Amino acid sequence: MYRSYSVSRFLWLLLADAVIFTLCAGSFLVGRNFLTSADSSPEAPVRLPVIMYHSIYDGTPSEYVVTPAQVENDLRLLCENGYKSVTAQQLIDYTQGRGGLPLKPVMITLDDGYYNNLTYLLPLLEKYDMTAVISVVGAYTDNDAARDPHIPSYSYLTWDDIVLLAGSGRVELGNHTYDMHSLYSGRIGCKRTDGESEEEYRQALGEDISRLQSEFSANLGMAPRIFTYPFGAVSRESLPVIRENGFLMTLTCRERPNYISRDPDCLYGIGRYNRNGLLSSAEFMRKIEEE
Repeated sequence: MYRSYSVSRFLWLLLADAVIFTLCAGSFLVGRNFLTSADSSPEAPVRLPVIMYHSIYDGTPSEYVVTPAQVENDLRLLCENGYKSVTAQQLIDYTQGRGGLPLKPVMITLDDGYYNNLTYLLPLLEKYDMTAVISVVGAYTDNDAARDPHIPSYSYLTWDDIVLLAGSGRVELGNHTYDMHSLYSGRIGCKRTDGESEEEYRQALGEDISRLQSEFSANLGMAPRIFTYPFGAVSRESLPVIRENGFLMTLTCRERPNYISRDPDCLYGIGRYNRNGLLSSAEFMRKIEEE
């Protein structure tokens, strides 16, 4: 199960041994010890699976809907298998040379900002001592949530709900665009459209995500540093705009593990495993542990 990771670590250790041998040989030739600190050894990248949930509802599971019981089984299995949830801030700090990461980190994320994330998820995060990132769509909060709030089967989070989540200490917030979470507007998520100039695209994307950043600042006194691509639709031209708006991490829908190093750029394009409600917790656990 962990063979690929072990081989990768073994190769890093071989590399470290080679460096030590070279330095020691040099010190023998010139009469000087160059090994002044153990910190000079390279660090192996840390494997990080990221889970992507959407709606949590006590109904019929589907590709993007899981039950509270399934989420609890997931969190319990993660704990039993030695995983510790990490925050985006921990990852940002690590890539910037501050702090460390647990031996088996995992990141829990939820897309779209469903009200049931507050209803069902927060108590489970508290029970299992875990954290999560919830990425909000601004138009859903401003329009849909305000019009029809607090129905677990389909409502979205209101700003008051988001304030409550942020104050829990268990939830970080992500920007999931203000109003680009659509497949039917002529654009796929926030992807650049055919025939759209780069300047036009940058302006459209910049205005959308900065609008939601401003609403976060007005309602919470902070702005997220996590950007989540709707539908995982990525355009290379988006990254400069995302950086300009202060984001230090982007979340995609590519189902693959991530390898976190001390390079901040490794946090752009984080892959995530969609939690398909048609899988059991054991089946999903096997999926995220595959290389």
